[in-house]
Amino acid sequence: MTETLERKATNVHWHEGDVTRNDRASLLGHKGVTIWFTGLSGSGKSTVAVAVEKALAARGVLSYRLDGDNIRLGINSNLGFSAEDRQENIRRVGEISKLFADTGVVVLSSFISPYREDRDLVRQMHEAGDLPYLEVFVDCSLEEAESRDPKGLYKKARAGEIRGFTGIDDPYEAPTSPELHLHTDEMTLEQEVEMVLSGLQARGIIA
Repeated sequence: MTETLERKATNVHWHEGDVTRNDRASLLGHKGVTIWFTGLSGSGKSTVAVAVEKALAARGVLSYRLDGDNIRLGINSNLGFSAEDRQENIRRVGEISKLFADTGVVVLSSFISPYREDRDLVRQMHEAGDLPYLEVFVDCSLEEAESRDPKGLYKKARAGEIRGFTGIDDPYEAPTSPELHLHTDEMTLEQEVEMVLSGLQARGIIA
């Protein structure tokens, strides 16, 4: 079970500023939001996030992608793939996403994030901060994802070279009620992007 982390720092207090979230939204012309893409490796999370980022830029909407591998090359380079490290990986990314969304940026977070409880924690972070949050299930059959295998990871997992690989010898807990459900083995990339943009428009995030 996910437990509330003990705060080790003492005598710390939140320092309010004079520029509000609405002020920042007025500067940018749109609200901030976290769009959390979850799904198996090879399901198309990063592909759709890149395409959405490009589509948003064309509309004058500021967005920023947080990608699983990119984050592990930097701030989370000290984390592995145990259940505990995966949990901490997602917690940190959730906090980073929350900060970006608070600035008024559309955050595109692409992470396998296999455990439902960890994703729920990220949702709770945003709800506690009164920040919009959209969970996007990038749904693709294991067979299709494995046939794509863009990084050759499934092949290594099947050969026993990688242990604890999601979908092979570690579980993926699919979302039960995501805001958006993309069937990437049935839809075109254009259809996926349009669904995400329509979801943002319907919620008043972008014009």
